[in-house]
Amino acid sequence: MEIAKLRRALDDVFDQAVVYHAYTNYMRDYEVIAYATADPSTGIRPAHLRYLFKYCVQAEASTALSPDIWRESLDERLTDPEVGPDLDGHVWAVRWQPLFPGAQLVADSRRAKEWAEQVGIDFHEVRIEMNAHHLNLIFSELEVREVPLGYTPYLVAEDS
Repeated sequence: MEIAKLRRALDDVFDQAVVYHAYTNYMRDYEVIAYATADPSTGIRPAHLRYLFKYCVQAEASTALSPDIWRESLDERLTDPEVGPDLDGHVWAVRWQPLFPGAQLVADSRRAKEWAEQVGIDFHEVRIEMNAHHLNLIFSELEVREVPLGYTPYLVAEDS
């Protein structure tokens, strides 16, 4: 995969909303679903975009929240969209998080290089930072496509 193309794809969703991320149902690829919007005056309609990180050999997810915020966010009611916004703490119920400060290609990734040498194909490392989670993914290819409203990741067939 061309590095310039990969960087452009990552830049295209800067500061958009991540609504889902996990390994696919067949457990080889990692997907990130972003809800991309633009200023209404542009005429560009909002879209759900599926970022499919193919041949994902490593996916690390960690919290972006401090221990203090976690301590304030343990109340189960923060997962309820009706009640959560009225409470103090991180409101989990919003069911999305901004892709900010964004996604970056890790230049000269030692881990990606090791995988490339062992498997015989190119690998890349991407760091995705959101307001509640950080992801580090090591993968070979990236496919981006629009998915319909109501897309259910775990129901996708293996060849999708």
